[in-house]
Amino acid sequence: MPLHTISPVLKSAPPRLKITDVECHVLLAPDFDVTFTSSAQDSLVVVIHTDGGVSGVGECDANPWMAKACIEAPGTHTMGLSIRDTLIGANPFEIGELWRKIYIGTAMNGRRGMVIHALSAVEMALWDLCGKATGQPVHALLGGATRNSIMPYASLQPAGRRFEEYRDALCLSAERAKALGFKAMKTEVTMNGPYAHNGMRESYDRHTEVLAAVRKTIGPDITLMVDVQYLWEDASTCLSVIKDWGEFNAYFLETPLWSDNVHEMAKLVEKAPMPIAFGEWLATRFEFEELMDIGKVQVAQPDVGRVGGIGEAKIVCDMAKARGRTIVPHCWKTGISISGTAHLAFVTNHCAFIEYLPPQLCHERLRRELAQEELVLNADGTIPLPTRPGLGVDVDWDVVKRYTVA
Repeated sequence: MPLHTISPVLKSAPPRLKITDVECHVLLAPDFDVTFTSSAQDSLVVVIHTDGGVSGVGECDANPWMAKACIEAPGTHTMGLSIRDTLIGANPFEIGELWRKIYIGTAMNGRRGMVIHALSAVEMALWDLCGKATGQPVHALLGGATRNSIMPYASLQPAGRRFEEYRDALCLSAERAKALGFKAMKTEVTMNGPYAHNGMRESYDRHTEVLAAVRKTIGPDITLMVDVQYLWEDASTCLSVIKDWGEFNAYFLETPLWSDNVHEMAKLVEKAPMPIAFGEWLATRFEFEELMDIGKVQVAQPDVGRVGGIGEAKIVCDMAKARGRTIVPHCWKTGISISGTAHLAFVTNHCAFIEYLPPQLCHERLRRELAQEELVLNADGTIPLPTRPGLGVDVDWDVVKRYTVA
């Protein structure tokens, strides 16, 4: 079947390499808390090795035990092949063809969901490997950077079990992010619904109070985004609350409804006082097609560790451009995925911001310790173009060893 994919853009013949091994490391922070709404407490780190001694690293944002099983499981028939076996002996520069083979060859097991999330880690590792093998950053392999800087937003961190504690923690996090030089931030406001912080059950009026407090803390000149984490079941209930949120000048409202409820999304988009953003959970271009064409969302949020990898995220970005939509990628993970997200943004002019979990602000141990990205924050709040080969990230393999549980 015709299936457009993306492979490295090369100016000369690459070194001749074959994939010899695929390692999967399930990482879990020892202080993880199952009551947290944070997938950055664990990770699946995939390392792909070649016969030339060049390796690449990637990760996905999904249950790491499940993702590891998806990669390592043996194949039993042509519609349920092994991801690992498909990779062994292959040319790592044929990223698009490998993606196509795995997508079609695992169709009975995957097509969406966990198999695609696991494939994201594999595909990310291939881009890193190819960049290292050719001495080029990933953005060059994607066709070349189209700008010299991108704008990150800081994800603010909640805390506490009472309303006042929650509000004050977000305001404190906002103050710290502003002091670090961030010109854009995203605050969660989730004290009810399926993913309420610490099981809180506060009124919708109190959600408005928190948003007002955060906006007052940062002032009018900082860009502010709002994430309510699937708080409402339908557009009318959501609109009854957010109809007056226009005064807070939110850049977007993220995931106000359930991700599959695309018809209610369209109703919400029509009347909401700010743009609506979705996409963090989605797998493949096909789910984003539904999101944009039926749900009508203005901001698409592909996650390179879930959508199917960097190439699939680029395809989603191209789809958004054709529809006049904005890209703001989701990324709540370590420096590995953050780096992959940044390289995508440097070749995507309609990517307004990237999500950036500052290690100085976050609770998550793996974000602080696992990997050091090349990315730095300029005085004007932007990130300059990375130049190191591959993803440009240094993984601390002692940390990998320390936190590997499977």
